[in-house]
Amino acid sequence: MELRHLRYFIAVAEELHFSRAAERLHIAQPPLSQQIQQLEAELGVELFHRKTKRQVQLTEAGRVFLREAYQLLAHLEVAIQATQRTGRGEIGQLRVGFISPVTYNLLPGILQEFRQQFPEVELVLQELTTAEQEQALRDRRIHVGFVHLPLEDDTLNWECIQQETLIVALAETHPLAQQESIAVQSLANEQFILFPRYLGVGLYDKIMALCQQGNFTPKVGQEAIQMQTIIGLVSAGIGIAIVPSSLQNLQRTGVVYRAIAQQTPLIETAVVWRGEEEIPVLREFLKVVNSVTKEQL
Repeated sequence: MELRHLRYFIAVAEELHFSRAAERLHIAQPPLSQQIQQLEAELGVELFHRKTKRQVQLTEAGRVFLREAYQLLAHLEVAIQATQRTGRGEIGQLRVGFISPVTYNLLPGILQEFRQQFPEVELVLQELTTAEQEQALRDRRIHVGFVHLPLEDDTLNWECIQQETLIVALAETHPLAQQESIAVQSLANEQFILFPRYLGVGLYDKIMALCQQGNFTPKVGQEAIQMQTIIGLVSAGIGIAIVPSSLQNLQRTGVVYRAIAQQTPLIETAVVWRGEEEIPVLREFLKVVNSVTKEQL
């Protein structure tokens, strides 16, 4: 049985006349009659009572088959639409990894715009370090990520979407808080709050490089994993922190942010994905990332 058999049968069942059905289908009447006969032979039942050579009535079996044929075609239409929408990236699931700093400037606008354009795509968000995202991409646990460059895996596709400077976060009661900008060498004797290097090699190394410009190695008094925790410890007066400038959007009582007087290494944020597997929903997500970040530049 082929799809055309169902369409031919429905046309005859609705018209109850072979000639009118043939005109509606834009085919000759004899081939239509032959197709219906083939369908009846395959089913092993009569679908129509032939009142004349052209005019017919549905049998009881024909009425049942008509009801089922309508449902089959309706299911087929749903399947076609779902397939086409998936191909256009309008439905499906997208698993997104991200480092915490992007939640303070880039990510909210990207997600908001994507949800507006593709409300039926399920977004699954996972906060992961850059290294964890590289592994998650290799393991196909995420489709796309937001990371700090550089990457260790040179097989991944990436595009830089933001460059930012480093700034100092310190308690508002700290003596240096009175300055509009702070010379990096004046931080030589401060207690630093810093994350372990394995959590973000690129950012960690650039913080170290900045301190080396001031001819000192930072004294790490406290380690913390999350940026929110680092800023919280700064507010408690535990120490100071050097962070990407986007962290200024993380407002915390008792904390101020100050520029660094010297030129700092640029912190590069990138969107990263596997080039060999650009599923439609990922393709549309990357378009949104590109348009939103260009507007913010």
